Amino acid sequence: MVRYYLYQIEQTKHLNAFLEVFEEEALAKAHALDTRIKNGEPVGALAGVVIGIKDVICYKGHKVSAASRILEGFTSMYSATAVERLLAEDAVIIGNLNCDEFAMGSTNENSAYGPVLNALDNSRVPGGSSGGSAVAVQADLCMVSLGSDTGGSVRQPADFCGIVGLKPTYGRISRYGLIAYASSFDQIGIFGRNIADVAMVLQTIAGPDGYDSTASREEVPDYQERHNKSWKIAYLKDALFHPGLDEEMKEGYVSFFKQLEAAGDAVTAADFAYLDYVVPAYYVLTTAEASSNLSRFDGVKYGHRTPLKNLELADFYKKSRSEGFGKEVKRRILLGTFVLSAGYYDAYFTKAQQVRRLVVDKLSEILSQYDAIIMPTVPSTAFKIGEKADDPIAMYLADIYTVLANLAGVPAISVPLQRHSNGMPYGVQIITKQFSEANLLSIADHVMQLRKVTPV
Repeated sequence: MVRYYLYQIEQTKHLNAFLEVFEEEALAKAHALDTRIKNGEPVGALAGVVIGIKDVICYKGHKVSAASRILEGFTSMYSATAVERLLAEDAVIIGNLNCDEFAMGSTNENSAYGPVLNALDNSRVPGGSSGGSAVAVQADLCMVSLGSDTGGSVRQPADFCGIVGLKPTYGRISRYGLIAYASSFDQIGIFGRNIADVAMVLQTIAGPDGYDSTASREEVPDYQERHNKSWKIAYLKDALFHPGLDEEMKEGYVSFFKQLEAAGDAVTAADFAYLDYVVPAYYVLTTAEASSNLSRFDGVKYGHRTPLKNLELADFYKKSRSEGFGKEVKRRILLGTFVLSAGYYDAYFTKAQQVRRLVVDKLSEILSQYDAIIMPTVPSTAFKIGEKADDPIAMYLADIYTVLANLAGVPAISVPLQRHSNGMPYGVQIITKQFSEANLLSIADHVMQLRKVTPV
């Protein structure tokens, strides 16, 4: 299996999904596992499962750069808890995957190492920020992959690439070893081609962690067990009839809701009046947190340091950070510093926190009455590379349907639904209440079986 995936990776280098392939290490691990199996020795639950990890997740002794020049050549001194748990179950980690710099972007065009291409149509983006992780599964370069999701960075590329992408409840998976973008939003997520694979990986890496105080102590149930029943589902009218949603996709969702009803599920419209406020609130809060988190990259302790000599300290910081960070990261640091500054804190940051509370309360109210909310994952199919590069506002608005789950800290998944007339896939997003991933995975499996959809 490892040789097969190494061959696949070699044949698809043009997609730019991998930043580094751990060829010798993966083959050695595979050989050791083969020997143990041959000798009748016990092996872990993920023995022989080939996994790629996003370049924001630390793996001891391996490079991690967050796809940024500011961390170019940096080697991790420890492994993320999620990585440790995969290795403990004998998973084979085959390489680290390209992404938008510091996970900031929706297209994977912001990587310092070049864009990732959508395997279905190389002229289109794969989505972001976990574009490399999505394409690695889409193009059959590994079985499953890990990404991170701050505002849709697993679900949106999963949608664009026609695969499954899960963002668990905030705190369900430890963030220890995940390079921070916005700490109250970030969550490690999982890409796969089916629900069973995603469930097995979640089962392995979920749970409390002494290294992460935000990791939940909630019991980890059996995610591989399916609940077969009729579901009570809400769809958000404001999302379905939003002017930004592609008309053909809207018709596809309406048809899908009728199919759910025919299968015995109850599907009801629900009001959500805050939809147009979620993107501004999200970007105010996440850029503020990014401004704080990224202040550690100053050229002093580690990472890129300007080669210029005899600079005053302020000039040294400025040159190191200006040379090391890319355009989009600089934009978000500047915006975050602005909204945290004296005179603007209450007008922007405090107001955005109030919007976040309204969103949390409203989603909790809806999810107390329904098993799940179903809505679009994104407003359109994958767009052309460069199409929105000069319009950051249009780029940010592409996150309108995904940031809800991150603001509220609830689990969400994108599963493939069908093909658009333009030939590209699009999916549907399912949201459940906190720590109800078991129901979320059951409903997602129900949807995929109902639609008879297979990943691309």
